[in-house]
Amino acid sequence: MKRLRKSIRLFLISMLIMGSTGCSNIKKTHSEVKNQSASSHYPITITTYNHLKEPIEITFNKEPERVVSIYQNSIETLLALGLEDKIVLGAGLDHSIKDEYKDKFKKIKYINDYVPDIEDILNENPDFILSWYSIFDEDRIGNVNYWNEKGINTYISLNSGITKKRAVENEITDIINLGKIFNVEEKAEKIVKEINNEIENTLKDINHTKEETTLIIEYMGKDIYTYGKESLGGDMVTRLGGKLLESENNTITEEELIELNPDSIFVVYMDRMDTNVPSQEANKILKSHKLKELDAVKNNRVNTIALGEMYCSGIRTIDGIKTFAKGLYPKKIHN
Repeated sequence: MKRLRKSIRLFLISMLIMGSTGCSNIKKTHSEVKNQSASSHYPITITTYNHLKEPIEITFNKEPERVVSIYQNSIETLLALGLEDKIVLGAGLDHSIKDEYKDKFKKIKYINDYVPDIEDILNENPDFILSWYSIFDEDRIGNVNYWNEKGINTYISLNSGITKKRAVENEITDIINLGKIFNVEEKAEKIVKEINNEIENTLKDINHTKEETTLIIEYMGKDIYTYGKESLGGDMVTRLGGKLLESENNTITEEELIELNPDSIFVVYMDRMDTNVPSQEANKILKSHKLKELDAVKNNRVNTIALGEMYCSGIRTIDGIKTFAKGLYPKKIHN
């Protein structure tokens, strides 16, 4: 009987040893999954552009670890992809960070200088810089060749001045490319799906609605600038079935605005974290004695839209589509 008990005890001990060894092997396997995924993903080559707007190929041998991100779409798209720990320096916000990303934003180093200088960037020892075409300029942070020659990869947002036709597809391409660069393609594809679904669902909601005319304007000093069909905002309006009115010179006078008399007007603004700006910009029309007879004024259809929602919009592409849809079809779209 004692021998039997001893045999059972030895058997149980051996099973515990085998079990713990097996668990150790399993844990090791799980810890290696991410590394195996990365090693099979990289190197990866992405097409971006230089200061001459020529396509160039940039190869990433591994996931960027020290990222300088300049401008609203650059920062927020990385936050949406869960890459806040990769951002070593951020700058260039036109608007407050979206509420859902504010906790993530607190983790990054953000400077109030709208554009960091070259020394600021070099001090962070970056391996990747993400920004707009206008920022990669000799008078700002230097062109992409300067950084590429230092072994620092770059990416320019397509709708920031690279392509003549600014379109939603370019925003989608940027998001997909960033997903590839950081090996988070599933997250990127999820965002793209949300953008496409928003457009599709809106078109269903406005089915059989009459064509609405609209105008997208921005006050720049004494001038009224118009966004045409080649702009991202214009592309969004067209996709949503609206008829975009525009001027030949990219600017418009109040007399021309009265003559066009669109069903609705969208006034573009950059608030720089000042919540009073949207109403101030709208009031330039609403409080104008000269423009009081506009249909858009009489029917309360003067809307405001953040620049970040319709110019290099990134993750805010969805917000831009919603804003335009609600302004174009107020009786059909209620959220």
